[in-house]
Formats: sequence, structure tokens, C-alpha cells
Amino acid sequence: MQLGVVFPQTELGGDPGAVRAYGQGVEALGFKHLLAYDHVVGADPAVHTGWNGPYDVHTTFHEPLVMFGFLAAITDLELVTGILILPQRQTVLVAKQAAEVDLLSGGRLRVGVGLGWNQVEYEALGQDFTTRGRRLDEQVQLLRRLWTEQTVTFEGRFDRITGAGLAPMPVRAPIPIWIGGLSERAYRRIGRLADGWFPMVPPGPALDEARAVVAASATEAGRDAAALGMEGQVPWRGDLDKAAALAVEWERAGATHLAVNTMGAGHADVDAHLAALADAAQALLPH
Repeated sequence: MQLGVVFPQTELGGDPGAVRAYGQGVEALGFKHLLAYDHVVGADPAVHTGWNGPYDVHTTFHEPLVMFGFLAAITDLELVTGILILPQRQTVLVAKQAAEVDLLSGGRLRVGVGLGWNQVEYEALGQDFTTRGRRLDEQVQLLRRLWTEQTVTFEGRFDRITGAGLAPMPVRAPIPIWIGGLSERAYRRIGRLADGWFPMVPPGPALDEARAVVAASATEAGRDAAALGMEGQVPWRGDLDKAAALAVEWERAGATHLAVNTMGAGHADVDAHLAALADAAQALLPH
């Protein structure tokens, strides 16, 4: 089970030095991948009366693929979007950006995608919130074609390409696509389309039910459910025994990857996050 970290998007502000220190720091501690959440814009609660989303216009988010271009040059970490809100973006542009990050990193990109929840963000990016599930289904298939075929002709409901392709191509062709979500529809999509997935429930009955739906969907699609990767999370709150026990539960549940998340624990700066992760490394990484 590969151990990585969740980049604390909302707690490091816009300091590029903090990005550098964090990326190099977690690699030095022995973690193997860095996962980043995604939001392009935040909603202003002063305009959107009654706003109750977890993030707003004041919450900082680096753009993951741009940040990964920076991290690709200064670390050897696997770089993971977890998740990129794919349907609010142009498919071909995502394909190009991802191919470039994969190339610059030497094949260390894993593209996690999902639907998102913020209608304000979809409006700002000129996309239809109500069709996002159907659009993602089409986008995943198109991304794989763009990453493996030099010239693509495609006419779908949402995208049209006539004899065009990317150059240069990514190192990994196709780049792995993982999917997140928390519904039966999402689980069926994962089984049908994904290379791996991000459960949003901890080990236990809810995860067992989700895994069953994923496996059934994969089988219906003629795919090997056992080949799908799965990434769990360990929220780090300083309790070594509790974190280690949860990691064991994830491994028993079949997780291939695990990310330690220090967000929300009251850490004031990058040094505090790295100190917490040093403790987590002692508990979770082999010695």
C-alpha cells in the first residue's frame, strides 16, 4: 500500500515557498505521492445569501495541474488530482495540460476526476451543472483517446474534434484516470470507467456496500474489478495508534494507496504540517 499526503490547499495561502517546502519535505519523510484538491473559484457569501458550502471566495486553492508542473521539477513524488472537477473544464485543454505534466514529471501523474458540487463555479466556467455526470462519462473516454492516438476524430454530445491531436504525448499512455464520488451512480461509473477510485467513506459497512457496487459494475462492463486501485485517507490528529489502526483497516479493505490528511487539525504553517507528518511517518511508514 503506497503512502502519500493530502496537500493542505486551504491552509498554506498563496506562498510558493510553502509549496516548495511542503513538497520537498514530504518526499524527504518518505511519502510517495501528493494529492491535491481542486476549486477554480469560490463563491462570495455576501452575494450568495445563505451560502453553506465548505469553501468560499476567501479559501485558497492552487490550480493543481499548474502547481504540479512546479512540483514535477523539484520532487520525484507521484502527483495526484483528488479530484479535478472535470466537467467544468474543456476536455481537450485538460488533456493537453495533463499530458504536459506527465511528460515533465517523467510519467508521475495520476488524474483523479469527479463532478464537484458548486453550481457557482460551473456558471463562472460556462458549463452546465445539470449535465455534469453525462459529460464526465464522455470526457473520460475522450481523454484516453487523446492520450493514445496521434489524431482523433470524435463527435459526442459535448465535444467535437475533427482530425486533431496532442503533441507531445504523455509518457504514460493513457494517463491513469481515477474517479471519486459518493452515490450508487458514482460507484457504477467507477466500475465501468475508472482505473481506480477514492472512497469518501471509511472502512466498514458503507465501504463494503460501495465496493460491491463498483465490482458488479466492472464485471458488467467486462472489466476486472480486482485490477482497480483504491485510495483511502487517514485524517491525522496526532493519535499514532488510531492512525495506524485505520491504516490497517484500509489495507484489509483492499486499498492500494493511502493519503495522510493534516488539514483541519489547527496547524498554523507549513512547518507545523510537516512536523505532524513526521509523526505520521513514524507511525505509518516501514522502518
